[in-house]
Formats: sequence, structure tokens, C-alpha cells
Amino acid sequence: MPRAFIFVLDSFGIGGSADAAKFGDEGSNTFGHIAAACAAGEGDQAGLRQGPLRLPQMMRLGLGEALRASTGHLPAGMAPIAAPAGFHGAAQEVSDGKDTPSGHWEIAGVPVPFKWGYFPDTIPAFPASLTEAIIREGGLPGILGNCHASGTGIIERLGEEHVRTGKPICYTSVDSVLQIAAHEEHFGLQRLYDLCKIVRKLVDPLNIGRVIARPFVGETAETFKRTHNRKDLAVPPPEPTLADRVVAGGKRVIGVGKIGDIFAHRGISEVRKAAGNMAMFDAALGAMDDARDGDFVFANFVDFDTEFGHRRDIPGYAAALEAFDRRLPEALGRLKPGDILILTADHGNDPSWRGTDHTRERVPIIGTGPGLKPADVGLRPTFADIGETVAEHLGLAPGRHGTSFYGLLRADA
Repeated sequence: MPRAFIFVLDSFGIGGSADAAKFGDEGSNTFGHIAAACAAGEGDQAGLRQGPLRLPQMMRLGLGEALRASTGHLPAGMAPIAAPAGFHGAAQEVSDGKDTPSGHWEIAGVPVPFKWGYFPDTIPAFPASLTEAIIREGGLPGILGNCHASGTGIIERLGEEHVRTGKPICYTSVDSVLQIAAHEEHFGLQRLYDLCKIVRKLVDPLNIGRVIARPFVGETAETFKRTHNRKDLAVPPPEPTLADRVVAGGKRVIGVGKIGDIFAHRGISEVRKAAGNMAMFDAALGAMDDARDGDFVFANFVDFDTEFGHRRDIPGYAAALEAFDRRLPEALGRLKPGDILILTADHGNDPSWRGTDHTRERVPIIGTGPGLKPADVGLRPTFADIGETVAEHLGLAPGRHGTSFYGLLRADA
């Protein structure tokens, strides 16, 4: 039986979203703008990287053509590939959001059919009744923040007060999220997780997508550093996803990174986590080694988003892409006859864009597998086409959303 692997380069959008203006993101293009900045010398950083963006493995699979499918343009400073070796295309999101759960659920065949709840960009951001309930039910002396903020900035600004007072730092963003930052030692990691479970229940009536624990360490504003003990508490998908369908068929789904959290651990047989993209790549390779016939490995590489997109760090994002690309042959070398590997993203986070939030963009679809034909799969109307393609590859019945493009890849087609 076949196996399937989806690697999500978190936030690696490729511009062109037809409804970007609705989100204030018209013109955003994570991949395109990183490539252009590198070609212009704006992606150079001593000791990190220099020169045009170099992604030979992904370009060989068709990444440049994916960008052209989305925007009509090839990436600046990167030589086009006349005949890509993999299948390639782009996908438009239909879910009404540009957040992590919406993107991943839609990749797994379930677009979000409802509007998330959001907190206004005001101070305070949270309703007084919610703040009072968090303090009361969490047994807290109070909270700090209560505003829209970037995670690193608010920890630097309020971390010392948090350590001194014991008040956790609560904040939000343009996403449907309530994040709680607290010191792993002074506040306690398990105490932070327990608080997030309480808050998860409190925000359910507000239809908030995620409550995120954001632990950090250090003793001063200059030394505070977020750790990789982050935990996302998400609402479950509204109907069975590709992961649920795989498990219902008696096979395993191995979630690498925050995949388990994103799906509220539904349809996830096993979770493997690691700190940093390269350690995550090691975990993904281990999952590929352990996957049996009919299994599905779903991996998320979060550092593109958290470490570089949100921080508007073009050189860092470029270097992270190049590091991922250098290791891609290790994954390709593990593909067996009957396997399929798809690289994609869940949204954009253009490091050249204003603000610090996600950007509404199309995502790349590039991939390969022994015996699969290189093919232009075009511009897909929904991310769900990715999940339906994997479903057909694994011999599962079609889902309710999306259309498989697997027929374009079959050697006998």
C-alpha cells in the first residue's frame, strides 16, 4: 500500500490571493518578496547568508512555476526550470481567515465554514467579563497586557513585571487567538498549561480558535527567551478531516510539530515534537522511516512563521528556506514506490509587509513520488484539493470538499 507525507512550511505563501484586499493584504507575497529582497542585496546578513535566494531542490520540483501560477511572475534572481521534475501548482484558501487552524484544516480537506471570533485592537482587548473570569477561575492576582501585541515584544516589555507580580501576560492579534505568556520557572510550566485549559473553556462561547501557552525563560528584559514548550489548545475541526479518515481506515497518522495541537489531537495517532526547524526535519525523517503502508505523516515547520515571518526578518527567513532546501534530498531519498510527498503552506507571513501578522496569500503545491508524473496541477480553488489528492492516493473514499488532482500524476493517465 502507498504512504503519504505532507510537509507544511508554515507561512510560506506565494502571493496572489484573490481576496487579499479584504484582509488588507493586497500585494503581499512571502516567497516573491523574499526572493526580490535577496536579489537586491537586502537579504544579506554577515555570517548568515548572502546573494540571491538559493532553493535548487524546491525549484527543481516546480516552486518557481507555483509562484507563476499564483502571481504570473517567476521569482526574482532565481533561474527558471524549463521542465520541473515534480508536480506543481498553487491553491487559494476559501476559509474565512488567514490563521493556522483554518489553513491546516482546509489542507486536510475541511474548510472552515464559519467566522472565527476576534478581539478588537483596543486597550483593553478582552471583555471585562472574560478578564474577571480568567483572574477568578485561574486564581490569579491579575493579568498583564490585555492588548494586541507581538509575542517577543510584549515579553520584553512586561516580562519583568510578570516575574515580580505573578500576573501572566495575556495578549492577542488579528488571528482568532488568546495567548498567555508566563515564565517557566517563576510561574511554572504546568501551571501555565493548566491556566490555558481554563481559558480555553472560557473563550469557547466567543468562538476563539486557539488559546496558546507561550512559556519563556531568562531573568531580565535583555535575556528573556521563549522556549519550545509552546502548546496550542484549538477547537476541534467541525467534521472528519483527512487524518480522521486515515485512522478510521485502520492506519496511522504521525503528526510532527504542532500538528496534534492544531487538530485538537483528533485523528492523530502519534505526536513527535522538536525544537527548531532542523530538529523538526530530523523528527520528520524519523516519522518517514517509521511509517508503514497506508500511513500518513503530517509535519509542520513552524520556525518560518514564528521566528522570521512575525519578526519581519527577511535574511533569517531566507536562510531558513535555504537550510530546509539543503536537507530536502534526505526526505526525497526516503520515498519508496507508492509514496507521495507534498510541500505546501497554511497561509502567508510576508516579512516585508507592514505589521507583524499573517498575510492572506495562496500557497504552493509542489511534490513528487516514485512513479508519479511531473505535472502542472494549476491554480486550485481550495487547499482541500491537497487533502483529497492524498486521500485518493491512499485509497480512501472522497471527502465532501475539494477535488483530487491525483489523476494528473498517475503514470497510466
